[in-house]
Amino acid sequence: MKKITSYILRYWYAYLFAILCMVISISLDMLSPQITRRIIDDVIIGGNNSLLTKLLIGILFVGVGRCIFQYLKEYTFDIVSTKITCEMRKNLFNHIQSLSIRFFDKNNTGELMARVKDDIDNIWRSLGFIGMLMIEVTIHTTIVIYCMYRISPKLSLIPLIAMPLVAIMAIFMERKLGKVYEEISEENALLNTVAEENLAGVRTVKAFAREKFEIKKFLSHNKKYYDLNMQQAKILTKNQPNIQFITKLLPISIIIFGGYLVMKEEITLGSLGAFVEYSMNIVWPMEMLGWLTNDFSSAVASSKKLHKIYNESSEIIEKENAISLSEVQGEIIFDHVTFKHGDNEILSDINFHLNAGKTLGIMGATGSGKTSIISLLQRFYDADDGNIILDGNNIKEINLKDLRSNISLVMQDNFLFSDTIIENIKLGKKEYVDHDTVISAAGNAMARDFIERMEKQYDTIIGERGVGLSGGQKQRISIARALAKKTPILIMDDSTSALDTETEHMIQKSLEDLSGTTKIIIAHRISAVKQADEIIVLDEGKIAERGTHESLLSKKGLYYKTYIAQYKEFMKEGSLCL
Repeated sequence: MKKITSYILRYWYAYLFAILCMVISISLDMLSPQITRRIIDDVIIGGNNSLLTKLLIGILFVGVGRCIFQYLKEYTFDIVSTKITCEMRKNLFNHIQSLSIRFFDKNNTGELMARVKDDIDNIWRSLGFIGMLMIEVTIHTTIVIYCMYRISPKLSLIPLIAMPLVAIMAIFMERKLGKVYEEISEENALLNTVAEENLAGVRTVKAFAREKFEIKKFLSHNKKYYDLNMQQAKILTKNQPNIQFITKLLPISIIIFGGYLVMKEEITLGSLGAFVEYSMNIVWPMEMLGWLTNDFSSAVASSKKLHKIYNESSEIIEKENAISLSEVQGEIIFDHVTFKHGDNEILSDINFHLNAGKTLGIMGATGSGKTSIISLLQRFYDADDGNIILDGNNIKEINLKDLRSNISLVMQDNFLFSDTIIENIKLGKKEYVDHDTVISAAGNAMARDFIERMEKQYDTIIGERGVGLSGGQKQRISIARALAKKTPILIMDDSTSALDTETEHMIQKSLEDLSGTTKIIIAHRISAVKQADEIIVLDEGKIAERGTHESLLSKKGLYYKTYIAQYKEFMKEGSLCL
């Protein structure tokens, strides 16, 4: 993670301009008490009425000047802070995208959303409005103290005693707030996660009549979030009145002691009036210390959260001189591949050689490691032992973009974006896929009929994750998306499970026509893999059986048992042909 100071230094000239405007604005503000002193001493007491018009014009000049420079100051701070946080959010999102799948396995979506949105917003405020006020408070206070000292060193002792007291209270409060803000940030992420999961899975919630349970769970997190914010409020309410008491006592003390000095003729009445006005000018910075400390603590807590994400690095590392694949044939070799997830061994000693243009079927019970083979091939994870070879090259030596862009994957979880159907199908290569290719891919995926029955056809906007479509329709659009990409390797991960037998058969016929495409088909149905050139059957992460459809049936092992379980009704009728 870049240090925040590095972002600020990139815009040093803008911040310098803003601070210069701030100094001019504050300096003009400091002229007002001097004009007040001249009005009291020279006009009211001295009777020099001819000065009044000039002094009133001076007040007008000060007011207009302050408006101009205050506007320039605030506008510059707002523009620069917005640019910086926009870049920070982009860099954070890019970093998150660069992390490996294992990072997402252990971090939930709600927490990451809180980091990208809420925590960056907290930093934005600290770089903009809050940061501006903190600088202004410092400069303003320094100039006011100097002006006070010029009028009366004795009277200046009062604010010089009051200010350290306020500073100590603010620091004490900030330490307490810092701990609370870290907890608030954590709970905010959990609250986002619970809300996101429930909204995304609202159909499951309703199907299992879990509304009350989910509401109760949400309310428990909401209550904790409320308690933490109340804890923050209590810290503020306990400490803020003490700060305000000192700031309200300050001008009263100055008037009493200053009146005594006027009576002793050590200062004039006009000087006392100017000093009181300066004391009022120093009150607002002191009162704001608590609020500024509060927001600054929030930004510091957010920065720590972002550092935790930036300290994460991808386990999948691309070599500096990675191989770029100009043309992929699709030959795939798994050479004694073993893969562990934590302490669990997912795959053990996996070996197969899939020639270019051939089809491999993979079967096995749930949890046997079928999908893990695909994850390793695309380098979502790296194997712990063994090698994976693509066209004679170890995939660890290949450019990641080239590797993944040459593989079309239809996943078990058919994720569709909240966009038009055509944009979802073109997702793989939006800039290359034309309309005719989309229509052809939709036809081969048996999706054309239901799409073209829709009012807006391919321009129909589908809901988040394909809301509004049936499971089979979502699967067919996902298959169309993979076919439209036209890559040398096609992977189908249990991608026809929601389709009827006839539609599945028609899609399989379309896949058979893809000559020259290397295909890996993962399925639970025998019908999906029986035409494959080789079928491997996984059992507890190991290859238990391998061969063609006919040879596996003849072995009468796991594959045969699956076959019998799926086709026993047909066997009873005597209509089954092996």
